[in-house]
Amino acid sequence: MLVEPNASLSKTITYSPAYTLVPTYECFNRCTYCNFRADPGQSPWLSLTEAEATLRSLHSSAPPVIEILVLSGEVHPQSARRAAWIEHIYEHCEQALALGFLPHTNAGPLSVSEMEFLKTVNVSMGLMLEQLTPELLKTVHRDAPSKQPNLRLQQLIQAGELQIPFTTGLLLGIGETDLDRWETLEAIAQIHQQYQHIQEVILQPYSPGQQEVWGGLAFSPKELVSLVAIARQILPADIAIQVPPNLMHDSIDLIACLKAGARDLGGISPRDEVNPNYSHLVDGELGNILGAAGWQLVPRLPIYPQYDHWLAEPLKKLVQQWRFVQR
Repeated sequence: MLVEPNASLSKTITYSPAYTLVPTYECFNRCTYCNFRADPGQSPWLSLTEAEATLRSLHSSAPPVIEILVLSGEVHPQSARRAAWIEHIYEHCEQALALGFLPHTNAGPLSVSEMEFLKTVNVSMGLMLEQLTPELLKTVHRDAPSKQPNLRLQQLIQAGELQIPFTTGLLLGIGETDLDRWETLEAIAQIHQQYQHIQEVILQPYSPGQQEVWGGLAFSPKELVSLVAIARQILPADIAIQVPPNLMHDSIDLIACLKAGARDLGGISPRDEVNPNYSHLVDGELGNILGAAGWQLVPRLPIYPQYDHWLAEPLKKLVQQWRFVQR
C-alpha cells in the first residue's frame, strides 16, 4: 500500500524505495568531508550497457524499486565535456523511464537550459543547499567552487520558475552556527512560499567516513532532534522534513526525530553513495523497529501528488501507473 505524503495518518512515515545510479564519481569540487568524489579523469563514466543490466535486475527486487536516484559528481561548467556529461545523465534518466522507473536527478548546480533539458526525463530533482553562510568557503568548502551559497540558492529559485518538484536540505555539523541553520531554513521557506515547489527538506547530520580528509566529529543526535522541531516551526506545513535513518545512532534517536516532526526517511537504497560507511537497514527491519514504536512505514513515489500536473504527459502517465499499482 502506498500512502501519500501529508496523509491524515499522523503516525505514518514515508520512504522512497530507491536505487542510486552514479553516472560518474568525478567531481571538480574538493569538499574536505566528502566520501563520494573522485578526481576528474579517475572515474570512468557508467556505460548505458552497464546501467541497463543493473536496472533490469531491479525488476525482481522486493519490495519493488520505484525511484532511480541519478546522483553524479560534477563536471566543471567551463569544461569541454560538460555538454556530453549532461547528455549522459539525460540518457541514464531516459533509460530508467523506458524500464518503468521514476528518475530523480541530483547533479549539482545546473544552468536554466540544463534544468529544462533534464526536466523532460525526471519526475523531480534536487540539490542540497547545505548552509548559506559564506564562512564555510574558508574551511570545508575552500576548494569547492559550486558550494557558493548564492549559486545554490539560485538553483532553488530556478527550479521554482521551471515548476520542477524539488528536494533540498541542510548538511549539519560542518562548521555552521545555530543562526546559520535557522537562516538557511528561513531562506528555503521564503522561496517555497513564492513558488510552492519544495517537496522535502533533508536534515542530514555530518557522519565521518573513511575517504574524507576533514575528520570532524559526528553531529549530535540531540541537536538533530532539536533542529527537527525548529525546522517544523520555520518551514511551511506542506514541506516534509526528512531524516536519513542510516545516520541515526540508534532507533531511539530516530523515533525522537519523528516525534519532533520528521515525516519522511528519504530514498532507501542498498548503498548510500554519499555515506558509504553507513548502510541502510532493509525496509522490513526498519518497518519492524518503527512498528514497535507505533509508527507505520509506507512507500511513496519520488514526486508528491500535488505536483503531478506539472509533468509532461509521458511522465504523468507513468507516475499515474505507479500510483494505481501501489494502491
